[in-house]
Order: sequence, then structure tokens, then C-alpha cells
Amino acid sequence: MRAFEELVEEAAAVDVTGWGFDWLSGRAAEERPPWGYAKLLASRLGQVQSALDIDTGDGEVLAEAPMFPPRMVATEAWQANAHRARELLAPRGVVIIESITEVPDESFELVTARHPVRPDWEEIRRILVPGGCYFAQHVGSASAFELIEHFLGPLTEERTGRDAQGECAAAQDAGLVVTDLRTTRCRMEFYDVGAVVWILRKCVWWVPDFSVKKYRNELAELDAQMRGGTPVVAHSTRHLIEARRPASRR
Repeated sequence: MRAFEELVEEAAAVDVTGWGFDWLSGRAAEERPPWGYAKLLASRLGQVQSALDIDTGDGEVLAEAPMFPPRMVATEAWQANAHRARELLAPRGVVIIESITEVPDESFELVTARHPVRPDWEEIRRILVPGGCYFAQHVGSASAFELIEHFLGPLTEERTGRDAQGECAAAQDAGLVVTDLRTTRCRMEFYDVGAVVWILRKCVWWVPDFSVKKYRNELAELDAQMRGGTPVVAHSTRHLIEARRPASRR
């Protein structure tokens, strides 16, 4: 394994824009949810005439679908990602907008999301046609907290956020009917300190004040562990949720 300083400096300098994770190949690994969201999404997109994808990022997940409905829209608020999403998806007829608040009532048969920032259930219900479906994979509670808490310490209150049952209750309170909910916990392993630095730069909400300088001691502790042959282990949590707007209006 290369020296600590070399690994850290490399990871601190490399580009982390977009949502590709190829840089971690051979340096980290993560189990994937058993349901295969991308394939399920592609199947659903092929069965409707209109769909909207929330928080599409740079569009890479949506782009895996072999075909889109005649009317396909995606939202992305972060301009750097929106630009990349337009480059990737506009040639296939996808319109990129900033927010679902721009969408008229009862506009889409299908609304989808992979790891939305914060699902707005009232807005989702509003833009679905009666009988329309919301289909998404969400980040669950305390995802990657073993790693996050190594830097920030215990986060007792934060552990309850993004709870799957709580999200179902919120969806139902907004007038949706939850028809499917699946949860999973997936093992993550990091094999060198550069991979840790890179992921914390990529997922800036994990450790919001992260910098190599501020957390050098914590990074050094993980580096020593991995050099001793023990990977850094954390667990991502995910839930698949499907909810429908009732066919009859309230």
C-alpha cells in the first residue's frame, strides 16, 4: 500500500463531480440492494406515457433505461449536475427542470426517484394523475453511520431520520396509498484511506465540515487499521417504496 500522504493527497485532488463511482474500483466495495432498482425503473418507464424523475443527479441512473415514455422530465437543482444531465439526456428527449414546483397539477402517470434529497409527499401527490404511481429507492436510517460517527462522534438523534416506516406514514398522510415497501442493509468496505477521503468529498452531507487537515488524526487511525489488514466497514441502508394516488379525487 502506498504511503498515507500520497493516498490522501491524490484523493483530495481528484475530481468528484457527477455521480460515477468508478474511481473506487479496487479500493472500496458495496453490496447492492437485492431488488435491482435500475431494471425495475426501466420496466416501469416502458409502461407509461409520461414520467418525471426527481433529483436525477447527472442522469446516469435514468440513462440506463433503454426507452423513455413519450413525455419524460427530470428535476435537478444543482446546476453542475443539471448541466451534465442535459448533455446526457436531452438528446433522448428528456426535459430537465429545477423543481417539481414548476410542474402543473396531475401531470404524470409515474414519478420516480433514486435517493431523493427529501421527498415532498404533498407535491408528489399533486403532480401525479389520479391512479398514478410513485416508485423510488430511498436512503434509509443511519446509512454509513459507522464511518460518519468515526469523524463526528455519536449522532443519536440523526439516526432516526429517513426511517422507512416514518416515510410511509408521511406518504399516507399526504393522500397516497403505499403498495410496496422493502428494506435492506448493505455492507460497505474501504481498503485504503484515499477511498475514505474521496467518498467524504463526494458525499459532502456525510461529514459537512470534512477536510483532510481537520480530520487528519481520524484518517490516520483508519489508515493504520487498513494497513493492519482490516478494512473499514460500514453499512448503507436502503428502502424501495411504491405508492399510488387513489384513482378517485379527494
